[in-house]
Amino acid sequence: MAEPATPRLAASVILLRRGGRHSDRALEVLLLRRSEKASFMPGVWVFPGGTRDPGDGESAAGMRACAVRELAEESGIELEPEAELVAFSRWITPEVVPTRFDTLFFLALAPAHSPPRPDGVETTDAAWFEPRAALDAHAAGELKLVFPTIKQLEALLPYRTGVAAIEASRGREVSPILPKVVGERESPRIVLPGEPGYDDA
Repeated sequence: MAEPATPRLAASVILLRRGGRHSDRALEVLLLRRSEKASFMPGVWVFPGGTRDPGDGESAAGMRACAVRELAEESGIELEPEAELVAFSRWITPEVVPTRFDTLFFLALAPAHSPPRPDGVETTDAAWFEPRAALDAHAAGELKLVFPTIKQLEALLPYRTGVAAIEASRGREVSPILPKVVGERESPRIVLPGEPGYDDA
């Protein structure tokens, strides 16, 4: 078997806001729809993000700069320099996939009065979703999501507000998650570390 492709470093922002004008509105997240013409994940709804550029810098500061830049480029939403970004998760594409990424996902609060504006090239639509509503729409075949997005939406379900999600994640150690693809070619399934079949793959 060929050696797995080396993952490219990437960063993404899970942008959070309180839905609507009333205090009882639930947490919402920003999702962008990738262009149907995209060579990678066409038509999939994703969190804003992309690969790190040399100009972003190195280490943690470079990953933060990458996340902020990609958010602005893909959604038109710019975060203030002092905006807090909290590391939430880190996902590495399975080894069997030809195009691989090592992506650090950050939580951040949306600035006030900042409607998303898709760039029309990489992203063609944008919307705010309650995590449960997005998962239900995916289950109904109405919203195309990929595995890491699904798992992170599930991880946000316990939180009523963006502040609560950020406070719970602040200072938490973020370990890389490397899913594996198991099963036959006709019916593959994805397993996570600790799940049955992972160590045998």
